[in-house]
Amino acid sequence: MRNRKFYYLCTVMNERKPTRTWLPTLLILLAGVLLFVLNLVVGSVSVPLSEFWAVVTGGGDETYRTIILEYRLPQAITALFAGIGLSISGLLMQTLFRNPLADPSILGISSGASLGVAIVVLLTGKLSGMAVSAMPGWSTVGVTIAAFAGAFLVLLLILALSSRLKSMVSLILVGIMIAYIAGSVTDVLKFFSQKEDVHTFVIWGFGSFSNVGKSQLGYLAATTTLGVILSFLLSKSLNLFLLGDRYAENLGLNLRRASLLTILVSGFLMAVITAFCGPIAFIGLAVPHLARFTYHTSNHFVLTPATAVIGMDLALLCNLIARLPGFDGNLPINSVTALIGAPIVIYVIFHRQKVLSK
Repeated sequence: MRNRKFYYLCTVMNERKPTRTWLPTLLILLAGVLLFVLNLVVGSVSVPLSEFWAVVTGGGDETYRTIILEYRLPQAITALFAGIGLSISGLLMQTLFRNPLADPSILGISSGASLGVAIVVLLTGKLSGMAVSAMPGWSTVGVTIAAFAGAFLVLLLILALSSRLKSMVSLILVGIMIAYIAGSVTDVLKFFSQKEDVHTFVIWGFGSFSNVGKSQLGYLAATTTLGVILSFLLSKSLNLFLLGDRYAENLGLNLRRASLLTILVSGFLMAVITAFCGPIAFIGLAVPHLARFTYHTSNHFVLTPATAVIGMDLALLCNLIARLPGFDGNLPINSVTALIGAPIVIYVIFHRQKVLSK
C-alpha cells in the first residue's frame, strides 16, 4: 500500500499542468555557470573580476593564477562531479526501493568506505607507531584507495546477498546491519589508535571537495562520467520499476538483472565520490526531490539529467558557502549540506503526507 502511495505521488506530480522544460533547464544551467565562477573568485582571498578575466585569457597576476588554477578550479570541478554523482546515485536508490527517503548510503557502502579508511589510517598508524598523516602519499592517495576498496567490497557483498534475498526490504535491512558492523569495527579502531590518526580520520569524515588534486581530478571525472552514462542507459528500466514488479515483468523487464545493475551503478558512483571526497550527506537524498518538484515528472529520461544538473548546482552552492570570507578555512561540507538538505527532506515528508491524505 505504501508503494502504491509513492507511485500515486509521482503520478500526481506528473499530471500537473505541463511546463516548458527548456525554461527551468536554462535557468538551472545559468545558475550553475554563475556558481562555478563564484567558486573561483570568492573565498578568503577575493579575486577581482578583472583579474579573473585576465587569468581566463591566459594572463593575470601570478598569485591570482595560482589561487584560481591550482586550488579553486580543482575544488570547483570536484564539487561539480560529486554533486552529479551523488544525486544520480540517490535517484537510482529511491526508484529501486520505491522509497522517497532512500539515499545512496542506505546499503552501507559509505560505511564500508569509512571502514577502509579506518583500517589504513587507524590500524596502520597503530602498528607502525607513526601517524599516517605524516607518511608521504598515504594521507591523500592511500586514503582514497582505501575508501574505494572498502566501499567496493561492501558493494560486492550487497550484490552477492541480493541474489539470495527476494525482498528489497530485506536487502535494506541487511545493508543497515552491514553499516552497523562497519561502524562498530571503526569505533574499536578509533579507541585504540593514536590521537593524531583519530584526528585525521575525523577530518576525513567531515567530507571535503578540496582533497582532490589536479593529478587525481582526471580519475574522478572519468569514473563519475562512466557511472552517469550507465545511469542514463538504465532510464527505461527505472521507468518500468515505477509501474510495479508485475507490470514491469509483463512488459519484458528482467527484474533481477535490472535491480542488480541499478545497485551496481548507484553503488559505484557512491564508492567513487566517497573515496575522493569523503562521506557527503543529504545531496543524494534531497536533489531527486528538487528535480521532481521542478519538472513535475517521474519520467527518468527527463528526471536523470535534471537531477544531474540540479545536483551540480547544489554542490557548488554548498562549496561556496563553506568557503565564504570570514570563516577560518573551509567549513565541513557535511554541515552545509545538512543545513540545506534537511529542510528539503522535511518539506518532502509533509508535502507527501498532504498529497496522500487527499
